[in-house]
Amino acid sequence: MSGIFGAVSKKDCIETLFYGVDYHSHLGTEYGGMVVLGKKFNRQIHNISQSQFKSKFYEDHRHMEGNKGIGAISDFDEQPMYLNSKFGPFCIVTAGLIENTKELQAGLFKKDISFSEVSRGGVNATELIAKLISLGDNIIDGIEKMFDAIEGSCSLLILNQDGIYAARDRWGYTPLVIGKKDGDWVVASESNALPNLGFKIEKFLRPGEIILLNESGMAVRRKGMDHQQICSFLWIYTGFPASVYEGVNVETVRERCGRALAKKDKDIGVDIVSGVPDSGTAHAIGYAMESKKPYRRPLIKYTPGYGRSYTPPSQETRDFVATMKLIPIDDIIAGNRIVVCEDSIVRGTQLKNFTVKKLWNAGAKEVHVRPACPPLMFPCKFCLSTRSADELAARKAIRALEGKDIEDVSEYLDQNSEKYKKMVKWIERDIEATTLRYQTIDDMVEAIGLPREKLCLYCWNGECPSSKLSKTTQESQEKCMV
Repeated sequence: MSGIFGAVSKKDCIETLFYGVDYHSHLGTEYGGMVVLGKKFNRQIHNISQSQFKSKFYEDHRHMEGNKGIGAISDFDEQPMYLNSKFGPFCIVTAGLIENTKELQAGLFKKDISFSEVSRGGVNATELIAKLISLGDNIIDGIEKMFDAIEGSCSLLILNQDGIYAARDRWGYTPLVIGKKDGDWVVASESNALPNLGFKIEKFLRPGEIILLNESGMAVRRKGMDHQQICSFLWIYTGFPASVYEGVNVETVRERCGRALAKKDKDIGVDIVSGVPDSGTAHAIGYAMESKKPYRRPLIKYTPGYGRSYTPPSQETRDFVATMKLIPIDDIIAGNRIVVCEDSIVRGTQLKNFTVKKLWNAGAKEVHVRPACPPLMFPCKFCLSTRSADELAARKAIRALEGKDIEDVSEYLDQNSEKYKKMVKWIERDIEATTLRYQTIDDMVEAIGLPREKLCLYCWNGECPSSKLSKTTQESQEKCMV
């Protein structure tokens, strides 16, 4: 997923903007971008796949001036995008995933609307959102019509002479938080961007809420909705440990996940507890606290040189990062029975080849793998994370067991069923672990601490509330595409 950030100040905002965007670097690996509005728009976009955001933008930010600006760390599209619309020029950044891009693009072509940007042969999603918004009578009307038209999710920031408009997607899959410091305001995907810049959390945007930030303060332009389906994976993997969503801290949730895993492991004996860095670390700390076994670091991540192996778009790049970033410590590994806590098993190839294999090669006696969430069964429809069902470890196991791909996987979702147990056993053998036990969905929900109905669990159970569109929403969507 992408991370977005905006800042408004009564003075120059560029330092706050620069570091605030940088605090979202864990969310994307492809592009970074900033735009600041002073006397005019000053926009910069760079590819950050081979370098850090700060190093790419340090010289740029020294020559940018303005009292309001927005930026993004993007996992796919170049942004911010600029559009000179009928209600004036604006820049926009987005976070989310649009499922019906091709249909929306075709509808805009029929309206004689063209696109200038492409992303790997397809339309730039942020430009698409900008063009949809431009169909409205004004920015607020345009955002609401865009929400009606899209399938998937989109949270966004729009910068123009009014200030910064911030809108959270209608189901609240992706978060937005408002921070305040004296007369300055920021809006961020991740609350970890606030403390070191001196900002305090003012509020979390509600699903569908639209607010305006400017020198006069914060104004609600559209009230939010009561329903919510925030992405559970934020706490399990995606989010930064210091971040808070809906009042719930990421690190705390991961520790609770680890404790829950340990409570189910009374029948195995281990010598040390470890986590696959970085996102597996807190899960392992929780496991160690509950099991009373020592937490140690048999695999060290070379943080200065390599980021997450999950976010790059190509499998080749993911494998390369996974190979290079984890360095084994033989003295800690040799002869020990090791529990390895991981945030999740997505494809399984990296865990097998670049984690478990390194432990075996260094002389581990046993390797017990404990993912902090259930088997991933469905590719995400709301953020750019898992790309297809075919690549998921659980689906590969089902295909091997059934001899073919099957549509109805409901029996494999039941942790008490024989098919579920056979699936887990197949993955256990495939990744070459001594044992494999997944977190249950109930324990994961309890660890997060929010009501189940307020969490998106689609990756694990395939339940998608936003697919149950109202008749009004369907009609609005069809009208936009005609």
